[in-house]
Amino acid sequence: MKIKLASTLRPYNRKNLTNDLLAGIVIAAVSIPISMGYSQIAGLPAVYGLYGSVFPIIVFALFSTSPQMIFGVDAAPAALVGSAIVSLGIESGSEEAMRAVPVLTFMVAVWLLIFYLLKAGRLVNYISLPVMGGFITGICSTIILMQIPKLMGGASGVGELIELSEHIYHTAGHASIPSLILGISTIVIISVSKKYAPKFPMAVIVMAVSALATRFLPVRELGIATLSSVEPGMPSWSIPDFGSIPLSGALSISLSVAVVIMAETLLAENNFAQKNAYRIEDNSELLAFALGNMSAALTGCCPMNGSVSRTAMGEQYQSKSQLTGLIAGITMAILLIFCTGFIGYLPVPVLTAIVISALWGATEFHLARKLWKLNRDEFMIFCGAFLGVLIFGTINGVLIGVVLSFAEMILRTSKPVRSFLGYHPEYREFRELKENSNTRPIEGVVIYKFSSSLFFGNCQIMQNDIESAIDDDTKAVIVDGSGITSIDITAAERIENLYRNLKKQGIRLYLTEHIADLNLQLRKLGLGYMIEEGAVRKTVTIALKDMGYRRPYPLKGSYSRQFTTPLKRQISSRMQEFTWAFGEDAEHFIEKQIHLQIEQLKETGDMDKLFHGRWNYKEELDEDEWLEHLEEHLKEIVRVSGKDEVSLADTIESYRSKVYERIREEHPELADRFRERRAALDRHLEETRPDVYELILKRREMRRSRKDEKE
Repeated sequence: MKIKLASTLRPYNRKNLTNDLLAGIVIAAVSIPISMGYSQIAGLPAVYGLYGSVFPIIVFALFSTSPQMIFGVDAAPAALVGSAIVSLGIESGSEEAMRAVPVLTFMVAVWLLIFYLLKAGRLVNYISLPVMGGFITGICSTIILMQIPKLMGGASGVGELIELSEHIYHTAGHASIPSLILGISTIVIISVSKKYAPKFPMAVIVMAVSALATRFLPVRELGIATLSSVEPGMPSWSIPDFGSIPLSGALSISLSVAVVIMAETLLAENNFAQKNAYRIEDNSELLAFALGNMSAALTGCCPMNGSVSRTAMGEQYQSKSQLTGLIAGITMAILLIFCTGFIGYLPVPVLTAIVISALWGATEFHLARKLWKLNRDEFMIFCGAFLGVLIFGTINGVLIGVVLSFAEMILRTSKPVRSFLGYHPEYREFRELKENSNTRPIEGVVIYKFSSSLFFGNCQIMQNDIESAIDDDTKAVIVDGSGITSIDITAAERIENLYRNLKKQGIRLYLTEHIADLNLQLRKLGLGYMIEEGAVRKTVTIALKDMGYRRPYPLKGSYSRQFTTPLKRQISSRMQEFTWAFGEDAEHFIEKQIHLQIEQLKETGDMDKLFHGRWNYKEELDEDEWLEHLEEHLKEIVRVSGKDEVSLADTIESYRSKVYERIREEHPELADRFRERRAALDRHLEETRPDVYELILKRREMRRSRKDEKE
């Protein structure tokens, strides 16, 4: 694979320069408390968090294909390494830890390089949006819970939901009220700024003001903690001491950390990419992860991954390229060399509030609300991924997310889209029976469409559907398999049993419309004899011809039966494309569109638009339905347009006559049905708007009289 250096900077749009520069400076400032805190969690002195915010972030920015993701010291890898160090009997913050952690970081980089060579980045394609959203929200929520104790003057929490909740509870018992007030006030100020002035760099202003307050006011005396002072200077480069930790332990620990970095960062990157409509190269990102961690290992730092909080901060300030990451790294280097004294004046609650605000903006709870309304199954998957991370940790959350993604795929394929088809005189192809009341079953034939590959999880559904649909008059079952691309051995056995059982009842079974490769699969699965016996045909039409059926097909039932349903329901069922497109909401859609056209009529005075709406071409029955709805709004249209009722009623009847003439010429077999339907619509108009009905009736009689006089 060709490696592209600084791909997000070529070509560079200079219009983004101000935003990228500002976002880079803000991220460098925000990285100070985050990096220092997570470095300590990983078992290193706090200053190594700042070291990790220089070279690793710059290296990643040069090799990443994501214009947004910011690399750095983050919660999950730091927590994993910190717990591993403790389990190996190494004291956190000791000289031994400072030798062991870079070894783990180096091994993590090696694993990520192996993942890159194996092209493991494609695995993220199997993670669905609900899983991705739940995963990101779980990570953000976990880090927020970690940060909450710092608002109260305590230390950052570690662990999962139970441990974090206990830590928050104990910290609340001896919370610093001034610290809590300062932190909450900062959150409120930033939240209000995001709403009313999203481009204003409020986070930078708040940090600068709080540092000045610490310098000139008795902030520390109020019990408000500030960051620890840092000695000036850049990190030194050295090869890790590989003898400081057993190699077997380093391999297993680093593998788990590398998997978390790959999964968490790729998920986050793809989440931002989908949200902002750009593409990343998943496998190239693994190389960027590997090189970023290699530079971290050579400067004595802990493993790093993509930071959701810092990326969310960059998004808030509308950064558009990895120039943001380069500026953040350079800013941190300048700070380490010249401005480390400034760090000691930064109040911890203020910086914590900035981090929490950025993390809250990156959560996907809005997606959860949308899923609750649209698809409860996907909502539960979102909750599973979210709670998996929150309760069981990032590693287990990744595993739960992957399992849920595959479970979702199985659930989808085990609930295939299927329908029964019939014949409509206006169409060459066969249509869904529920689409329109003029589409009716062919006498003695069940046409069944199955839109999924057949496998052990859904073949029973197909068998049950078909067996439930046949009756004493059924002569054949024709399966439209245009959506079937593969079949497994379990489904093949079900088809064979169905074929033989139907044959015993004197019913033919045809498999049609599928791709040619499926015939090869059928032969390999031992169903070649069905092809030889003529049960597998290219199209539904050919299968019908094999039965001796030709167009026009004999239809089951009569049109008059359609009027046994309630009037309003029957009218909506008469619509063709509207019902196909909007289902049960078709009536609502027409009303909504007519209201929009009436509003537009006020501005333009264009009556023609009123009669056609946004759909310039409509089927005849749909057009007649549209006219019937217009009649119900006759008085309103008269008021808006200034036309009189009589001329407007004449115009509607003129349009209707043209519709009828078109049907009579192009589809004479439907003319009688159209008149029957027209009578039903008239009855509905008479019930809902008797005044309009009387007017329309009079205009029709006058048109007939004029026509008779001419003749």
